[in-house]
Amino acid sequence: MSVQSDSKPAPEAKRPRILVVANQKGGVGKTTTAINLSTALAAVGQTTLIVDLDPQGNASTGLGISRTDRRISSYDVLMGGADLADAIVPTRIPGLNIVPATVDLSGAELELATESRRNFRLLDAFTRFAQSDSRFSYVLIDCPPALGLLTVNAMAAADAVVVPLQCEFFALEGLSQLLKTIERVRAGLNPRLEIQGVILTMFDKRNNLSEQVASDVRAHLGDKVYQTVIPRNVRISEAPSHGLPALVYDLRCPGSQAYIKLAGELIQRERARYAGSLAA
Repeated sequence: MSVQSDSKPAPEAKRPRILVVANQKGGVGKTTTAINLSTALAAVGQTTLIVDLDPQGNASTGLGISRTDRRISSYDVLMGGADLADAIVPTRIPGLNIVPATVDLSGAELELATESRRNFRLLDAFTRFAQSDSRFSYVLIDCPPALGLLTVNAMAAADAVVVPLQCEFFALEGLSQLLKTIERVRAGLNPRLEIQGVILTMFDKRNNLSEQVASDVRAHLGDKVYQTVIPRNVRISEAPSHGLPALVYDLRCPGSQAYIKLAGELIQRERARYAGSLAA
């Protein structure tokens, strides 16, 4: 995968804090994290937008957005056929909106390959949007389980990456590849990109392996790993079939409570980062 710059990024306007939820491995709780973390942020007054950049459109489905309500999608925004503002759809969650995805995204990488500013399509869309709309505090971009052009577009537009990491044997092996990609994007496309945090997902306290993986990840990445862990939880798995975040489907289940704690931890990190930038 090449992340060499095809031109310099456009000048930035005031934008929300943009976080990419990414992991090239599927089944790690990436979309679940995007949905429930954004719901928790909206619940505490942080107006939030999800950009569904996965051709499977699971974030859109998980928030109850029907196919007929996806007339304008993230594909149209990337290809220049629509402005970001025109693609935004409200969800049933107050303060949470989404730019939905359709299967058209599956061909976007081939279509963009020969286009100008192919790595900066999403950045340019956000820059134009911020000139007229400042309602969002956070944007979370749900990426496909791959490190291709869609994910690179997201990272080129973002301030930081949030990495869901399943507590399984090969977790660290996959993480090292993702970290290399982030470094390449930082060097070639987006020098401000940083790792906001690594989220340990599908944690099973009855399983010694989960404890061992968590210990290994913390030993390698230190305080980059969130203290909050997301447990393996049936209610979290059931919620998308009802078109609802787990926090709405069952607020009291352990998974929902974990995502509420995670949102608080994320906000604390963001405030500390902001305070540090002011001090500098």
